[in-house]
Amino acid sequence: MAAAALRYRGGGAVLATLLQPRRGYNRTFRASELEVEHSGTPKTPPAPQELLFGKFFTDHMLTVEWGRDGGWGRPKIRPFQELRLHPASSALHYAVELFEGLKAFRGDDDKIRLFRPELNMERMERSARRVCLPEFDGRELLECIRALVRLEGRWVPRDPQSSLYIRPVFIGTEPTLGVAPPGRALLFVVLCPVGPYFPGGLFAPIQLLADPQHVRAWPGGAGHCKLGGNYGPCLELQEAARARGCHQVLWLHGPECHLTEVGTMNLFVFWERPDGGLELVTPPLDGLILPGVTRQSLLELARNWGEFEVREASLPMSSVLGALREGRLREMFGAGTACVVCPVGGILYQDEVWGIWGFLLGFGVWGGLWEEDLRVLEGFGWSFGMVMGSWWRGKLGWTLGGEFGAPGEGFGEVLGCWRVLGDFRGVLGGFGVPREFWGPRDPPLVSPPTPKAAPVPTMENGPKVASRFLQELSDIQYGRVPSPWAQPV
Repeated sequence: MAAAALRYRGGGAVLATLLQPRRGYNRTFRASELEVEHSGTPKTPPAPQELLFGKFFTDHMLTVEWGRDGGWGRPKIRPFQELRLHPASSALHYAVELFEGLKAFRGDDDKIRLFRPELNMERMERSARRVCLPEFDGRELLECIRALVRLEGRWVPRDPQSSLYIRPVFIGTEPTLGVAPPGRALLFVVLCPVGPYFPGGLFAPIQLLADPQHVRAWPGGAGHCKLGGNYGPCLELQEAARARGCHQVLWLHGPECHLTEVGTMNLFVFWERPDGGLELVTPPLDGLILPGVTRQSLLELARNWGEFEVREASLPMSSVLGALREGRLREMFGAGTACVVCPVGGILYQDEVWGIWGFLLGFGVWGGLWEEDLRVLEGFGWSFGMVMGSWWRGKLGWTLGGEFGAPGEGFGEVLGCWRVLGDFRGVLGGFGVPREFWGPRDPPLVSPPTPKAAPVPTMENGPKVASRFLQELSDIQYGRVPSPWAQPV
């Protein structure tokens, strides 16, 4: 009888029927079933000026459990608390884990809005499939997140440079050491009020270390998914970058050293082509690049402007350095949820620092960030001595084996400025040229001093394209202009 039914219906149809979850299995959770338990010990939110990224958490969190037998349980908002996990949970051993990041903004009208959250839900579902975590309905999760943000509304800062960061996390909790898709999982969401991602401020320029010996992602891998396993292995090189005076890593790939991402951000270059045309270029979504929400938004904004060409194309390091040498590279910046838009001030590549001239000469803020003292040249003798001593020894002397170092020192000593040799780089900092650009003496780079606060970016004092992006995104996120991208909670 069964064999006859199999022949009649077709083996594929019967197999699909047998594999369907049995009755009582919940394919997704539902926001309409959300349970809320209020905290008995509410905290006082910190002032905006006290915020550090990811250090303060709100009073409540969202949790939803899944099991292979029954599917999804009811979503619950409960007091913020530590998780209880079995020591053999698959997330702890095999990185069966993913996360997302989005923000809630309090507008000038005091309303709270989310920025394009449906794109985060779509990306989260794609990442879940990559590590065999169970499917869910992103629309239902988004409604649960809205409820959590409404409950924690007093934690959304009233500050134009601050927001409430939303971190959904999805982990496998199967208590076994077997390498297999988990039979248990936990989805949870935590919230934290945040200020600027980098210490220097919302629009502070950063310096990058580009090391072709290390890669973030590779063809056929999971670089396009927001998995925790993509971030942990990057920490070693990030710390090496900081030890050499850089903020982040410029990730390269392949024999041509294609630029891929900036730390945890998508990369953009605004330059002048050899034929004189202007264009904005960002690496393509070829499997190595995370499809960022901010990335997509910037591309859509730029195409809507219609003022220059917008391309998704590979960026070999040789092309970027060639544009720098010829003065065609006007701006380079990273973009992401955490930092929004972050200009790049320089790149350390093969022991040489390349200043982004379009940024440094147009903005001039690097000197204000990195130089503790900006000195004024007094007299031709002082200027001449510092040029000969500091510039020749620091730049040409270091790179060419010290051939010009001795004459430079001699001129400096004769003119009575031995004690200030090297400060020429500090003076140049006032014009937006970093001291590290001119090549320190020994060692090649030193750790920079604590950055000073950058001025609020405007079209007048910032890289024009990057600052325009930042301004337009801010206007949308904080509700200053109407847009379907900003959705009320």
